[in-house]
Amino acid sequence: MIHFYVQDLLAGENKTVFGVATASITADSPTDFGQVRVLDDLVTAEPDYYSTPVARAQGLITYADLRVAALAMNMNFVFTTGGSTICILGRNQINLPERELAVVGGIGYFRNAGGYAITKLYSYDVEKEYGVLEYTLYVTVPTWPRTAVDGLHADV
Repeated sequence: MIHFYVQDLLAGENKTVFGVATASITADSPTDFGQVRVLDDLVTAEPDYYSTPVARAQGLITYADLRVAALAMNMNFVFTTGGSTICILGRNQINLPERELAVVGGIGYFRNAGGYAITKLYSYDVEKEYGVLEYTLYVTVPTWPRTAVDGLHADV
């Protein structure tokens, strides 16, 4: 199990999420259908933005459902030490209290990883457009010898 927090900054001079495309219906869609964003969010060991940084969350999110607010996500957790990465992929219906995404691979320590991630909103500041997302990853990896990823609690 790996547990951490993603610091999602949607506005301000230090924002980490950027819109790159919209569909012809995005402006009129109640679900933002067709909006595509890229992100490079800070990942920390605790909910506090200034707690120990452990990774970056880098990827692509697409608003991909006409009926409910749901994202198609491709995100990589790039750990700050050791050169390891975990890739998650899947549908994220953001109005649910908890969502499950697939762990579909990784590199370094997490080469050929599999499993799943549970994510939920930890907090959101509407005025600052700043969200903290909590992630718990349940990851399996092949059994060849490995070393620990610095700064993370990892029971893999």
